Amino acid sequence: MNMAVLRAVFFPLIISAVFSPVPGAAIDQSSEPTIHPVQIVMKNVMYHYTEPVAVHIFRLQGELLPVKAGAIVVFDDKHSFILNLASAEIAISCQALAQVLNENVLNGTDAPIKDVSIEGRNNQLIIKGKFHQKGDVAFETVGTLSANEDGRIRLHSEHVKAAHLPLKGLMDLLGLNLAEMINTKKIRGLAVEKDDLLIDPREILPAPKIRGKVTAVRLQGNDIVQTFGSAQAADFAAKQAGNYIAFHDGDVRFGKLTMFGSDLFMIDADPRDPFDFFLDHYQEQIVAGYAKSTLELGLRVHTVDYNKLRRRAAAGKSSSGLTSEAESKSHN
Repeated sequence: MNMAVLRAVFFPLIISAVFSPVPGAAIDQSSEPTIHPVQIVMKNVMYHYTEPVAVHIFRLQGELLPVKAGAIVVFDDKHSFILNLASAEIAISCQALAQVLNENVLNGTDAPIKDVSIEGRNNQLIIKGKFHQKGDVAFETVGTLSANEDGRIRLHSEHVKAAHLPLKGLMDLLGLNLAEMINTKKIRGLAVEKDDLLIDPREILPAPKIRGKVTAVRLQGNDIVQTFGSAQAADFAAKQAGNYIAFHDGDVRFGKLTMFGSDLFMIDADPRDPFDFFLDHYQEQIVAGYAKSTLELGLRVHTVDYNKLRRRAAAGKSSSGLTSEAESKSHN
């Protein structure tokens, strides 16, 4: 971490130590402290769950809740907290959703379906895969999306093919439906009701886990756009320009530092495109940028996009390779 970031981080923390308990000091267990949730707001963020899987968060208001009672949110442990959504609009590409299903949900040996691919076309969702429990017979289902009353996403199947042959008419004739062909009882976040497939975003995505009900869903090109919750009043970060992730109230630990009553904004250093953010690499993104403290002991960190860090690293390796080759030739 460069000196500018060190000064910006440590200065407010040193001052706040006068008014806050010393980190690591013994705490009087006779009176339990009140744990406030960390308020979080995001605007125009490409949030990475993994290297290839990211969702586009157009807007988000919610709170981070520690999984363990009495604990605090720890950025370095994405299993330590839950993201509780009050309101959000989030898009996931069909390709990313298929990858999440294949790697996180249908990766067991007893999974009823395998090798799923998803595509959006003419406002319909096309899902292809294999009936693993039926001898890996290829299938294809075409349907429309809607928000279920319980907050899940419902795909109503209008056409089903198996082994490239129309299947739904035959199933209707025999009095069968998808639920009788696919056993999803042991599959987290996936269920079948008659001819409808139900997907629960709260269960299928990797950590950190989310809470919140999908209240609307639509196809936008090859993206599935989900609306969570309902419109909220103006948030604490409403005046902040550009793309950002902002935290307010509650306690947050990042690296070796703890911020009591958090007031932290991670601001996109390049607002011309969405803020590309990967929690697994947040420290690298912070170090590549710069930070400023506020008079209220808050912190504003101008953060470099994760995808731009990767391009820098690739360019550095290429430059290093060329230099080494040139030096080798000069010695010869």
